[in-house]
Amino acid sequence: MTRWMAVLAVALFAAACDETLTTTSAPTGPTPSGGDVPDQLRSGDQTGRAFVEVVGRVEPVAERECRRRTNGVNCDFKILVDDRRGQPPNAFQTLDDDGRPLLVFNLALLNEARNKDEIAFVMGHEAAHHIRGHIARQRQNAAAGAVVFGGLASIAGGDVESAQRLGAQVGARTYSKDFELEADALGTVITSLAGYDPIAGSQFFNRIPDPGDRFLGTHPPNAQRIETVRRTAASL
Repeated sequence: MTRWMAVLAVALFAAACDETLTTTSAPTGPTPSGGDVPDQLRSGDQTGRAFVEVVGRVEPVAERECRRRTNGVNCDFKILVDDRRGQPPNAFQTLDDDGRPLLVFNLALLNEARNKDEIAFVMGHEAAHHIRGHIARQRQNAAAGAVVFGGLASIAGGDVESAQRLGAQVGARTYSKDFELEADALGTVITSLAGYDPIAGSQFFNRIPDPGDRFLGTHPPNAQRIETVRRTAASL
């Protein structure tokens, strides 16, 4: 990250956030350490500076792991902040038109973070999605689902187009929980190599709604994700 981008990021948080940041959702259960997580990021300026520091340490580690674990993959991560207000907390990984991996965080999610470890873990997790090729794999699953459902509808004399759309949705969601756990595991490695505590970072899961274990749900239960982080961290 260039110096002007770092200054811009700090200014963005100072201008876009209230003087005191608050966590909007209450913890849904005990944290992995058994206690509450102290809020070390209480102002927009603190959060902005923490974000800049985390980017500076996590990004080169993520790019190094990407190059080490892949072949012919664009590992030049670009990390962006969505400064729109009124959005639910969110971070995601996508690709730009040239195939460059983008890691996008919105202010609401960063507002939820209580320390640098949590920001670093989310960043490592999103980078891991790209390294593990989850976008391409999800597209393949969607295409396979569309073919299967479309074929069944054709045999049964049903609406093939509607069946293909449904099949694509089912296919895309079939392995999404596995993808999240894979990203949690590799994200733990990236977070640790960058010098942050992934177990502390995973406490973020205790302040987001638990999806439980719904059929075809997109995310696994929070407890399973925390256990994945713990198990991976113990093996490092």
